[in-house]
Amino acid sequence: MSNSILYIITVIIWGSTWIAINYQLGEVAAEVSIVYRFGLAALVMFAYCRFKKLPLSFSAKQHLQLLAFGLTLFGCNYYLLYNAQTYINSALTSIAFSTLMIVNILNARLWFKTRIPSQVYLGAALGLVGIITLFWPQISNVEFADNTLLGLGLCFIGVLFASTGNMISIKNQHNNMPVLPATAWGMLYGCLFMLVVALVQGQEFNFSYTLPYISSLLYLSIFGSVIAFGCYLTLLARIGAHKASYTTIMFPAVAVVISSVVEGFTWDNYTFIGLGLMLAGNLVVLANPGILKRFSFSRLKTREV
Repeated sequence: MSNSILYIITVIIWGSTWIAINYQLGEVAAEVSIVYRFGLAALVMFAYCRFKKLPLSFSAKQHLQLLAFGLTLFGCNYYLLYNAQTYINSALTSIAFSTLMIVNILNARLWFKTRIPSQVYLGAALGLVGIITLFWPQISNVEFADNTLLGLGLCFIGVLFASTGNMISIKNQHNNMPVLPATAWGMLYGCLFMLVVALVQGQEFNFSYTLPYISSLLYLSIFGSVIAFGCYLTLLARIGAHKASYTTIMFPAVAVVISSVVEGFTWDNYTFIGLGLMLAGNLVVLANPGILKRFSFSRLKTREV
């Protein structure tokens, strides 16, 4: 697939998973739901790799790297984010998680000495201001009590784990480890890690036989994990973590559109301004640098005249 298609698929799917996750919280413990999600996702991914005859064998050293990949991206990251949502609302969670782009920029520089164009910083700033504006009515009256600070702290730590997983994925691909087989093993290791966490905590492995829980689990496993991660992790190596991670800023835009249809969300000035800034930031980040330079040069000439 082209980078544009991969990007659009990632944004649309992950932008809709915020609603699906709400149906996973409640009767079944978050840790157990994560085990179900990535256990099913890993099973589907392995089956697809086997069907396509993709290589699934890796060396012991590579498995250690895949273990770290799975624990950071599919284990610790989701464990912290699911638990964060028990302390803060989805608006604050979205804003906190959108900082993944900033952390990825720093980590790409640290891990791979990636030179980050100035347009990426500008686009990131526009996007972050846009997402804060979008959710301003929901966060303007938030009191930063102990629970709120705890939720934000869990979210930010989850972002650090997610970014580390992103860097490991890029390293995997630099070492010629195919994306889908590596992701299958990573999901399996993440699932096993969460299984251990749930057992240590004494969580009950119950199941909710309701349509909302089962349908959201299937959606999160197949679309939110297998398809979206396959697209996103491919983008990481193709266009860089600093650009691919702008998808995390675009997720709320999709969530707002879906919420307008499903939950009757009413648009106001904050919605229009916030979405406008997020889209502008998206265009700046993904634009060809040559276009921006020509635009700046043409403006400079106009001023001189």
